[in-house]
Amino acid sequence: MDAYKVQFLQQATIAASEAEHSWPDYAACEAALESGFGVSKLYILGNNPFGMKQHQHPVYGTLSLPTREWSPKLDKFVEIEADWVKYPDLQSAFVDRMNTLRRLASEYIHYKNALMASSGPAFITEVSLTWSTDVPSDKSIGRAQKVLNIHKEWKGE
Repeated sequence: MDAYKVQFLQQATIAASEAEHSWPDYAACEAALESGFGVSKLYILGNNPFGMKQHQHPVYGTLSLPTREWSPKLDKFVEIEADWVKYPDLQSAFVDRMNTLRRLASEYIHYKNALMASSGPAFITEVSLTWSTDVPSDKSIGRAQKVLNIHKEWKGE
């Protein structure tokens, strides 16, 4: 694994730990997948590794950037302009992400199950069932497996 990827994972793990995440090293791998190991425009401009959208965040600012989203209706990607949360730092992104999972746990059983998970892989598997926007044809290696592959490579498992 490249040095910059390891450095990103180490920094993200520290931020997730400081945010009191139950599975900080797995959350760091999620952040790596979602942000391209910290090189996405959203991460660079907004410290937003999870693609947290918001029209107007009650605490943090917002920035507008284009994105490609999978449209099940159209069965293809569509280009849209989206409003994203702009965090002051990476730790704030992890705190807000966990608060979002807690807030939505009553609506999304996968978030509830993720928060109650007894292992990092179980957390990733559950949260990815609802968080993911993978293309349906790409389900052979879905979001959870991509995150777990990053963790495996990083930890040398």
